[in-house]
Amino acid sequence: MPKVKSEKKSRVHTEIAKQGITFNKNFGQHILKNPLVITSMIEKSALRPPDTVLEIGPGTGNMTIKLLEQVKQVVACEIDHRLVAELQKRVQNTPYQQKLKIMIGDVLKMELPYFSVCVANIPYQISSPLVFKLLLHRPFFRCAVLMFQKEFADRLIAKPGDKLYCRLSINTQLLARVDMLMKVGKNNFRPPPKVESAVVRIEPRNPPPPISYTEWDGLTRIAFSRKNKTLGSAFRQSVVLAMLEKNYKLHCSLNNKEIPEGFNMKEKVEEILVRVEAEQKRARVMDIDDFIVLLHAFNTEGIHFS
Repeated sequence: MPKVKSEKKSRVHTEIAKQGITFNKNFGQHILKNPLVITSMIEKSALRPPDTVLEIGPGTGNMTIKLLEQVKQVVACEIDHRLVAELQKRVQNTPYQQKLKIMIGDVLKMELPYFSVCVANIPYQISSPLVFKLLLHRPFFRCAVLMFQKEFADRLIAKPGDKLYCRLSINTQLLARVDMLMKVGKNNFRPPPKVESAVVRIEPRNPPPPISYTEWDGLTRIAFSRKNKTLGSAFRQSVVLAMLEKNYKLHCSLNNKEIPEGFNMKEKVEEILVRVEAEQKRARVMDIDDFIVLLHAFNTEGIHFS
C-alpha cells in the first residue's frame, strides 16, 4: 500500500533538485528553461516601453524578469502560492519590484485588468477557455504570444478542409488573426511534458465582425457537432429543432409578433438551408463567410442560437 501511495505522489509531483521546487503537474507546471525560446517569444511580441504585459503562469520568473526589463509593468497571474513566493523573492530589492503586480488565483475565474500584450507559457489544460477569455476581454489588447500543445496550435491555424479544422479553428479566426511562430521540443521544459509544443501569435480583430459572438458560437456548435455530415443532417436533430423552436417563440414574444398558424420549425430550417444553398454543405469545408451568410439568413427569419 505505501508503494502505491509513493508512486502516485511521484506522478503528481516532480522534484527539481536544482531549484529546490516541487512542480505540481495538476497545475500543468512545466517551466520553460531555454533562454533562447524565451527571448524569441518576447521578440515576436514586439514590446514597447509603455506596455503593460499580462503573463499567465510565470512559474519561477524566467520570462517575467526578461519582460520587466522592457516594459512599464508586468501583471503575473499565478495559482501556486509557492511559486508566487519564489517570484517575489526574485524581484525583491531590485528596480523591478515596483513594476511587477502579482494576481494570485485561477486566471479563468478572475477579472483581468487592462493589458496591452499577453506573453505566456500557459498550462495546456486551460488552453481553449483561456483563448476565448482573452479574445472577449475589453479593452482590446494588441497581441498575445502564447505557448500551446502543438496539436492545439495546429487546430487554431487550421483552414477549411484541413484534417484538424474544427469549431475552435473558425471561432478563433472569426475574432483574431492567428499565426504559427515556432515549434518547441519537450527538452526545453523542466520537467519535460509528454507532448510537443508550439508558439502562436494571436492578434484580435479590432473592431470585431459586427455579429453577436454568442449567436455565432451557437450556430457553429450545431454545425460542427457532425462536421463530416451535411448541415441538413445536423439541423434535423430533434434536440436542435426543439432548441430553435424555443428561441423562436421567445423572439416572437419579446417583439410582439404572432407565431404564424401551422408554423413548423423543421420545414422553416430546411427552407432557409435550401435558400442559401447550405443544406448539402459540410462544416469541415465551410469558411467564415459561409457561416456569416447562414447566420444572417436564420436571424432574419427570427431564428436565434442563444
